[in-house]
Amino acid sequence: MSETVTHDVLRDRYRPLVGGETVPGHGEPYTSRNPATEEPLVDIEMGDESDIDHAVADAAAAFEDWWRQEPQNRGRVLTDLAGAVREHSDRLARLVTLENGKPLSQAESEVEGCARYFEYYAGLADKVQGESVPLGPAHVDFTVREPLGVTAHIVPWNYPLDLFARSVAPALATGNAAVVKPAEYTPVTALEVGTLALEAGVPPGVLNVVPGYGSGAGAALAGHPDVDGVSFTGSVATGREVAKRAVDNINPVHLELGGKSPSVVFPDADLENAIRNTVAGIFVATTGQICLASSRLLLHEDIYEEALDHLVAATEGLSVGPGTDDPDVGPLVSEAQFEKVERYLEAGEAAAGAPLVGGETLDRAGYFVEPTVFEVDDRDARVAQEEIFGPVLSVLSFADEEEAIELANDVDYGLVAGVFTSDIGRAHRFARDVKAGQIYINEWAAGGKGSPFGGYKQSGFGRDKGLEGLDNYTQVKTVSANITV
Repeated sequence: MSETVTHDVLRDRYRPLVGGETVPGHGEPYTSRNPATEEPLVDIEMGDESDIDHAVADAAAAFEDWWRQEPQNRGRVLTDLAGAVREHSDRLARLVTLENGKPLSQAESEVEGCARYFEYYAGLADKVQGESVPLGPAHVDFTVREPLGVTAHIVPWNYPLDLFARSVAPALATGNAAVVKPAEYTPVTALEVGTLALEAGVPPGVLNVVPGYGSGAGAALAGHPDVDGVSFTGSVATGREVAKRAVDNINPVHLELGGKSPSVVFPDADLENAIRNTVAGIFVATTGQICLASSRLLLHEDIYEEALDHLVAATEGLSVGPGTDDPDVGPLVSEAQFEKVERYLEAGEAAAGAPLVGGETLDRAGYFVEPTVFEVDDRDARVAQEEIFGPVLSVLSFADEEEAIELANDVDYGLVAGVFTSDIGRAHRFARDVKAGQIYINEWAAGGKGSPFGGYKQSGFGRDKGLEGLDNYTQVKTVSANITV
């Protein structure tokens, strides 16, 4: 992207958005960088603990009026926000690509996903209903669902707009006031949508965005005594710390954490479809920097060699380059992530030998890693067990259905799993026996905004998306009346 276009889409500076205004950030400033060039993009005034205090106080002050608005009014405002996101979609997509590095077409899809979340939950704002409980003729007993109050949203960098909206939209739809701490690598798009929210009619203080570092602003937000609920998406290690801080305040916490997800292919599968979906799930989707990456490919031994040929050809055919060129695979998000993936490449070679394809970093500016495939015999190897968050695929073989399910479950995570087979009974046995929050049959990453999403085991608890996503931001009150007096 040219320097002119860069300045056309970026503002001169970015600051916290609190109480409907941009305010000075009191944390250590941060300069965001273009992952494709390593060049500076823009300076960010980062927030610290004092800025979090300010944002939480403003959210608490705005909450009561927002909650007591007619639900359909909240829905109309969120519908207008969805429209504003679409109106500015070209600029937002370019900002996502500049900050995150992902290919432009993927950034465009992410912007549309952001709009769809606001649109979806706008339609649910006046449909958050309670239940009638039959206690007999002497009583009327019913439940209502009420907002938590001030909700904290700690958002990761891999899908900075999509995951922002995934948690903020249901929180606002149900009447909460939100404080968002975007990831330090990708704060610009969150601040931009915060500004659009004000223009769309979200009252000042109802949506506050405070960029900051995890150890300062993030920790302060997760453990703030005046926050009433916490939503976090990110790593297991950080999620554990967030949960501890939230529990100290007896606050509900929702965690969507990592994955090491299996794509399992049986001999009766459409092999071309299985390989295409797996390659897209581990290499094309944000360069493997996605919690539901298809990072383990489990192949039945009868088709193992044929499938490998398809896999190598498909992987070698991927284009790698700057997101603004809209390749198949873009750069990693940061130098730190680049160095982490480099270490896993070394660990993979030590455990499995030279990769079938890839395995190198590109000798050019930017944080580029070749899409890489390892054949792994040792199921306990780090590359087969740990979440890498990069374009690295481990391939293992299995002999029968029982072993496939055992391998699929043989990790600490349980976010998603996919099975490719034409046997509907086998597919449903797989869905029954694999411990994961989402099961995909003959495709990868299916499901829309209404499909609940979350994990088993170390992949977290609670569900985003769909009607279940409302549960993270509401609490149940029971009202019981004796009507005989």
